[in-house]
Amino acid sequence: MLNISFIILVVLVSTALGVVLGYYVRKSISKRMLESSENLSLRIISEAKKEAENIKKEAVLQAKDNLLRAKNEFERETRDRRAEIEKVEERIHQKETGLDRKTDLLAQREGTIEKRENAVIDRETLLNEKHDRVDKIIEEQREKLEMIAGISSEEARETLVQLMVDDARHEAGGVIRRIEEETRRESEKRSTEILAYAVQRYASDFVAENSVSVVNLPSDEMKGRIIGREGRNIRAIEAATGTDLIIDDTPEAVVISSFDPVRREVAKRALENLIHDGRIHPGRIEEVVKKVQTEVDKVIRETGERTSFDAGVHDVHPELLTLLGRLRFRTSFSQNVLEHSMEVSHLAGMMAAELKVNVKDAKRAGLLHDIGKAIDHEVEGSHAAIGAEYARKFGESDRIIQAISQHHDDGRDNTVLGVLIQTADTLSAARPGARREMLATYVKRLTELEGIATSFSGVDKCYAIQAGREIRILVENEKVSDGDAVMLCRDIVKKVESELTYPGQIKVTVIREMRVSEFAK
Repeated sequence: MLNISFIILVVLVSTALGVVLGYYVRKSISKRMLESSENLSLRIISEAKKEAENIKKEAVLQAKDNLLRAKNEFERETRDRRAEIEKVEERIHQKETGLDRKTDLLAQREGTIEKRENAVIDRETLLNEKHDRVDKIIEEQREKLEMIAGISSEEARETLVQLMVDDARHEAGGVIRRIEEETRRESEKRSTEILAYAVQRYASDFVAENSVSVVNLPSDEMKGRIIGREGRNIRAIEAATGTDLIIDDTPEAVVISSFDPVRREVAKRALENLIHDGRIHPGRIEEVVKKVQTEVDKVIRETGERTSFDAGVHDVHPELLTLLGRLRFRTSFSQNVLEHSMEVSHLAGMMAAELKVNVKDAKRAGLLHDIGKAIDHEVEGSHAAIGAEYARKFGESDRIIQAISQHHDDGRDNTVLGVLIQTADTLSAARPGARREMLATYVKRLTELEGIATSFSGVDKCYAIQAGREIRILVENEKVSDGDAVMLCRDIVKKVESELTYPGQIKVTVIREMRVSEFAK
C-alpha cells in the first residue's frame, strides 16, 4: 500500500516538474522566435528601402533618357519641316517665274489675236458686200425665170415637192410590195422546210388492219370441230369473247368480226390456242379465253409503258397508259392508231424544236391526242372530247387537255401547241400511203377533180398527181392571158373547195407557156 502511494507521489511530482519544465521551454522558444521575427522584419524593411532607392534612381535616369530622346526627335522633325518648307518655297518661286513667262506670252498672243480679229472683221465686211451682190443677182435671175416660165417660185417649189412626193410614194409602194413578196416567199419556204424536215426525219410503216381478223386453219375439218355439235362450240366462243365467228366457204380460214379490236384480238388468240391444243369444248373454251384475256391485258399495259418510254413522255397515269396500249389494236382508215400517235408525237416534237416551243409538251400532246379512240365505241361523244375528259380526269395539264380537245377544230382561239398537234396529225394522216381508201372512191375523187378543172374555158389538159394532192392544168396560150391564168387558178380552187370532200389539201397549179418550134434545114 505504501509502495503504491509512493509511486503515485513520484508520478505526481514528475508530472508537476514536467509541466513546469515545459512551460519554461515554450517560453524560451517563443522569445527566440519573437527576436527572430523582429530581426527578419528589420532586414525586410532595410532591403525595401534600398530597392526603393534603386527604383527611384532608375526612374530618374529613364525620365532623363526619355526627355533626351524627345528633344532629339523634336529637333529632327524641326529640321525636316524646315527642309520641306524650303523645298515648297523653291517650287513656289519656280511657279511664279513660269507664270510670269506665261503672262508675257499671253500678252503677246492677245496682241496677235486682236490683229487677226480686225482682219476677220474686214473680211466679213467684204463677204457681206459680196453676198448682197449675189442675192441681188439671184433675185434678178429668179424674176427672169418666173417671167420665162410663167409661174412663181412658190408654185414651182410646190410642183417640185409634189413630184418628189409622188416619186417617193411610188418607190415606197414598190419597196412594200417587194418586202411583202419576199416575206411571203420566205415564210412559205421556212414553213415548208420545217414540215419537210420533220416528215423526212420520221417515217413509219403502218399496219393495215380492218374490223375483222382471219385465223388460218390446218385443214377444213377443223371448221366442224370449231362449230361443235349443234353449234355449241361456236356459240361458246362468241359468248365468251363478245365477237362474231364467220365460217364460210373460204378454204382453211375463219373470220372473226367485232367492232372492239381488243375483243377481236382475244378471240383470235384464244381460237389459235384452241386449234393448237386440239381440245375444243365449252369448258375448255372459257378457260382459254380467261387466260388469253389476262395475257392481252398484260400486253396492253406493257405496250402503253413501252410506247411512253420510246416517245420520251414520262409521268403518265397508269390508266392513260392502258388506254394508250389499247390503241395497238385500233385502226382508223386502215391506219394503226398507236403508230399514228407515235408519229404525231415525233412530228410535233421536231416542229416544236424548230419553232422554239416546249418540245416535251408537244410530244406529250401528240402521243395522247387520239387517246379517246381507245374507248370511243363504248362512250358517247367525239374521240377528241372523250380523250380530253380522260386526260383531265387523270391529271394532265390544261395545255395538253386543250390541245387534245381542239386537234380537229379550226377555231382561231387555238394555242400554238394545238396548231402544232393539228399540223402533225394532218401530216401523219394525209400523206400518201398513210391511209388506204377504197379503189373506187379513190378513182372517183381523181376523176371529179380533173372534171372540175376541165369545166373551165381555156383549159387544154389537166393531170391529177401526187395521189390527188396536186392537180396541174395546162391552158391554151391564145385564149388565156397571164392575168386570166391567176383568176382561173383562184376560180378552180374555190370550186374544188365547194364541191369536193378530201383529206388534207390540194395544190392547184395553172401553167401557161409559149412554145416556138422551127426546123433547121
